[in-house]
Amino acid sequence: MDAQKPAEGPDFRVGIAIAEVRDGGTVAGQVGDQPVLLSRRGSSYFAVGGSCTHYGGRLADGLIEGDHAHCPLHHACFSLRTGEALTAPAFDSLPRWRVDREGETLFVRDRLSVEERSGSDTSLHPERIVIVGGGAAGFAAAEMLRRRGFAGALTMLSADRAPPCDRPNLSKDYLAGTAPEDWIPLKGDDFYRDLKIDLRLEQEALGIDPRRKEVLLDGDRVLYDTLLLATGATPVRPVGEGFRLSNAFVLRSLADARAIITAAKGAHSVAILGASFIGLEAAASLRARGLEVHVVAPEAVPLQRVLGHEVGTFFRAIHEDHGVKFHLSLMAERFDGSELHLSDGSRIAADFIVLGVGVKPNTKLASAAALDVDNGVLVDRRMRTSDPAIFAAGDIARYFDPRVGEHIRVEHWVAAEQQGQAAAASMLGDDLAFSATPFFWSAHYDHSIRYVGHAQTWDTINIDGSLGPEGFIARYMKGGKLLAAASLGRDRESLQIQRSMDKEAARAAF
Repeated sequence: MDAQKPAEGPDFRVGIAIAEVRDGGTVAGQVGDQPVLLSRRGSSYFAVGGSCTHYGGRLADGLIEGDHAHCPLHHACFSLRTGEALTAPAFDSLPRWRVDREGETLFVRDRLSVEERSGSDTSLHPERIVIVGGGAAGFAAAEMLRRRGFAGALTMLSADRAPPCDRPNLSKDYLAGTAPEDWIPLKGDDFYRDLKIDLRLEQEALGIDPRRKEVLLDGDRVLYDTLLLATGATPVRPVGEGFRLSNAFVLRSLADARAIITAAKGAHSVAILGASFIGLEAAASLRARGLEVHVVAPEAVPLQRVLGHEVGTFFRAIHEDHGVKFHLSLMAERFDGSELHLSDGSRIAADFIVLGVGVKPNTKLASAAALDVDNGVLVDRRMRTSDPAIFAAGDIARYFDPRVGEHIRVEHWVAAEQQGQAAAASMLGDDLAFSATPFFWSAHYDHSIRYVGHAQTWDTINIDGSLGPEGFIARYMKGGKLLAAASLGRDRESLQIQRSMDKEAARAAF
């Protein structure tokens, strides 16, 4: 988790001259030890918390645009007027303070209650909404539905044993042993109880009857007026002997992470199949636990498909500096429970293996319901499928990206949450095109990379800065057009690039 910075700037309790807060401007300061942003809009003044409610990023280091504050770490957005968390990955509002004017001085002293958002026109709301999936998109949709005033029956069906959790942390701090268990749930049991979200765990949807508007369960069925499919993706297991043994793990759920942590206790060596972001994050985390870590992958350079040769080589060096051993341009052929057999005839001693060779979207329900499916569930600009009563979001959704002019499907946590929020708004009658720029972050020891945009292919990579700890931005271009950017240590610039892409996409969507 990124380190939080202490509060900086003037203490607003002792006052600040009105002249120092220009109209339309925002000043970063503090109330006691709490970071606060003080804004002026005309004759009105607003004071909200200055730390992102997701991972504590300092909002003053991000971007202030109009009435919005954008976090530099993971690009959440907040209202400077109300403190509301407008976009994922943050869901909790910023704290608010009362601003008092005495003569030509402003004082910020007393906390205010959270301002409730006015809901949408309830006459457009369905009576019953069912969400299939307990991951990022499903949780974000459920939270947004209630926040926007949906008062009907809301059922969330999850095949998982655990409530929706902070999945990015499973391969990062939690697996490394530096994040306690209570960090992992996105919300506690009281959240679902208080918002009357009928969360049903270990409830796998077996089918959908679009004509009757029913989700079929084992011995039961749930009626819906509007349905959201957020079934996510399933980790791929390689074809070969031993890849389903009890000490061959995937890493997708909290149960998976717990099983790997248990296996790591007393273990000496682990082999990770796949040099993906998840695979390399797991490598870093298991090195932090003192294990000997081997990474096996068919590509010649880790992360080359996403980041290119130079940046991939840079991340390989980081991991090698921390003792990770790479076995590249090789295939894992079989695992006998104690040794991993490679395609060149060599073997790696491993107490257990972790499979990080990719995922496949869970489109079985959609296909059986005769929805349009093509490398994901096809959705329109409002996240609606070919059935007008069924929406899709997250890893399964394939949507039109107006900025690049083609349909894409991304498997990013924040993108899934934002799609869930967009689907929720659409289910309640909003007519806004989803056009958010994809974003993800990945942590490797004390290096955290940010990636914005989407580049399946490119013809040029422009690297600004040096590939070292001082930081860089790699821009992925095609035909002179910027498709994506990966950065290290240049968080604000990464955010600026994303906001520029957001605005371009919004213009192209209409």
